[in-house]
Amino acid sequence: MEKYNEKWTKSTVRSALLTVVHPETAAVDVHPNEMWGAIRPDHPSGKTVRRFGAVTYDLRQLVKWFKDSGVTTVAMEATGVYWLPLYELLEAEGIRVCLVNARHVKNVPGRPKTDVRDCQWLQKLHASGLLTASFIPDASIRQLRGLLRHRDRLTRLRSQHILRMQKALREMNVHLDAVVTDIMGVTGLRILKALMQGRRDFDVIAQECRHPLIKATPEEIAAAIDGTYTPEALFVLEQQLEAYDFTGAQVAKLDAQLEKLLQLATAERPALALPDQGLTGREKRQGDAPAFNVQQYLYQITGVDLTRIPGIGANASLVLLSEIGTDMSRWRSSDAFCSWLGLCPNLQKSAGKIHGSRPRRTCSHAKHTLRLCASSLKNHHGHLGAFFRRIRARSGSPAAITATAHKLARIIFAMLGGKKAYSELGEDYYDKRYRERILRNMKRKAQLYGFQLVPLEQAS
Repeated sequence: MEKYNEKWTKSTVRSALLTVVHPETAAVDVHPNEMWGAIRPDHPSGKTVRRFGAVTYDLRQLVKWFKDSGVTTVAMEATGVYWLPLYELLEAEGIRVCLVNARHVKNVPGRPKTDVRDCQWLQKLHASGLLTASFIPDASIRQLRGLLRHRDRLTRLRSQHILRMQKALREMNVHLDAVVTDIMGVTGLRILKALMQGRRDFDVIAQECRHPLIKATPEEIAAAIDGTYTPEALFVLEQQLEAYDFTGAQVAKLDAQLEKLLQLATAERPALALPDQGLTGREKRQGDAPAFNVQQYLYQITGVDLTRIPGIGANASLVLLSEIGTDMSRWRSSDAFCSWLGLCPNLQKSAGKIHGSRPRRTCSHAKHTLRLCASSLKNHHGHLGAFFRRIRARSGSPAAITATAHKLARIIFAMLGGKKAYSELGEDYYDKRYRERILRNMKRKAQLYGFQLVPLEQAS
């Protein structure tokens, strides 16, 4: 047998194991004010690592250097939002970008950590095909996602203004939120504006501002708004009401921009009529949903109506579309899709023992939306509601929310991937299937121990 006298060091073994799969690759170490780029170490130019600034001119020079070097794909870490301008420039030039999670490409331990070594190590991993690209939707979906995330922040800001108004009212011992469900509703706004005008004739205000559908009587409303009005609390209340109105106007402008974007997306698509849902005409629009017909636009874009799924309204379906896109072929299966969302058990097994299986923590907006939709199904009279209640009785509400969100994700994947319409099976169908499964398991266990399971009618 032939003997080798070469001394195999750790670096030699590592280099031998990392076989080059993609030769024309590059990598970028992203920073807020600078970019470090690296191409393959055996490039004829000789200079394989260069530093660039972060302004647009420098980014264009970096892209030009990659193109002149024959680079076809670039890897970079998802560092804040600093990667986005370079990503868009590379995408416009036809260079494929592999955006990776920073946790997956940690530097080799035991050696100095520098920007030069980081970009070289990232390029080596990418050339060897060891990096998994993160999901990045196309430009139109990213534009929709940016607007909807900004809308979500504005909606949360409006909620904060309402809480501060309630606090100011309570400081003046005004119990308006005890007699009306929503202080920003018709009756609540009328009363607040009357109080801001300096009126203190509470009986007259209650008579004039009370909506006929309010359950509280005028006498109860008058007693609730009779408080100790102080100048500082009134000033805070007035400013928060103005801020609430301003934020509402911003949301309205954003909704108009969203509608324009959806109109552009559906301009060249054939007009599709929504299928009849058997609505009674008394359905109430969700308070945080856009004012335009979101359902019609989404049906034209996707070809399916996600709002038919219990718990998923127009606003939730719009958010989900902006987060996951319409192309389900990016995931190999529904299992991979649910794993990407973070709705699958994350098994932690060692030495034959399971130490934990809780789903991994993610900051996915789609996961958060699905969990909110799942939590609204606790009283739903359908197979999803029955599933939620069974899991809740066995494992508690948090586990039931996660499991139901997982089931919703599978339904959405099947609808968008196969262009299938949703059909409600009913609560009885789920209970029947669950009973059959329990009986089948009981018969199997009885046969395992040498017994036979016989119904009571046959036994008697």
